[in-house]
Amino acid sequence: MRAARLIKMVLLLQSRPSMTAAELARELEVSERTVTRDAQALSEAGVPVYADRGRIGGYRLVGGYRTRLTGLARGEAEALFLSGVPGALREMGLEDAASAARLKVSAALSPSLRDASRTAAQRFHLDAPNWFSEPETPELLPAVADAVWDDRRVTARYRRDGGEVERELEPYGLVLKAGVWYLCARVSGGGSFRVYRIDRFTAVEAGAERFERAEDFDLPAFWGERAEQFARSILRAEVVVRLSAEGVRRLPYAVDAAAAREALVRAGEPDGGGWVTVTLLVESEEVAHDQLMSLGAEVEVLAPSALRERFVAGAVRLAELYGR
Repeated sequence: MRAARLIKMVLLLQSRPSMTAAELARELEVSERTVTRDAQALSEAGVPVYADRGRIGGYRLVGGYRTRLTGLARGEAEALFLSGVPGALREMGLEDAASAARLKVSAALSPSLRDASRTAAQRFHLDAPNWFSEPETPELLPAVADAVWDDRRVTARYRRDGGEVERELEPYGLVLKAGVWYLCARVSGGGSFRVYRIDRFTAVEAGAERFERAEDFDLPAFWGERAEQFARSILRAEVVVRLSAEGVRRLPYAVDAAAAREALVRAGEPDGGGWVTVTLLVESEEVAHDQLMSLGAEVEVLAPSALRERFVAGAVRLAELYGR
């Protein structure tokens, strides 16, 4: 433990001109007294750590000292490619590996490039969770992530249709979609590839046996295809609406964007008032009501009659409320 901390301290000092004891203590998650002792230990081991005294003093390496301890371990190299998603790294238990990898890369760069990670982080940031929802990390996510990294078969129990089912799975990849974690896995024994929500797992046990990955499996392509299939599968109802020019513009933001584009492509020419009639696929009449309500007076529901009646009843209630 201490050896790893000493190496990290050298790499930190190598990547920056100097650091205060407080800064080192914060980075190493130790006390300033421990930093002082570690600096003394490094000096006794021949690493030229120099302490500047005074209010603006700190620690630095003397004479352009460079360590060769910058080789990336496999786990660090893999985590480095995910470093643009800090929240995801933290939830999978890979934050420390990514931090070590970034530090080693920074230490290996020339002095003029050592601030590249900081300047990039100040310009680009990926915020994966959805708005207005507090993301919850599934308890079993780290165990699933370990199995994915290690290509280890897992025996998993998950909730489905009010009960629990047990499967032996080959975990191929993880996907974070709008704050929700999914596992793309193949049922062991040559089964099909499926998608599972991590928060529905109730137990995950990794075995000692590794599985051999299918070389032609492409996680982004697989997810894109399944996501499109899912989006289409839930659009089971059909509604007919009239849209003003403003309604046409806002429709893709109110309902499924792909369904809106397809409906508008099939639509006829605008009438004399500039309104367009479209047939739109929706999840259900209830969902369509909530979605189309956001368009206000820019949409008129023509069919089905039950949905039109809901809009009429809602309009009457609003008129009564605001007409008082």
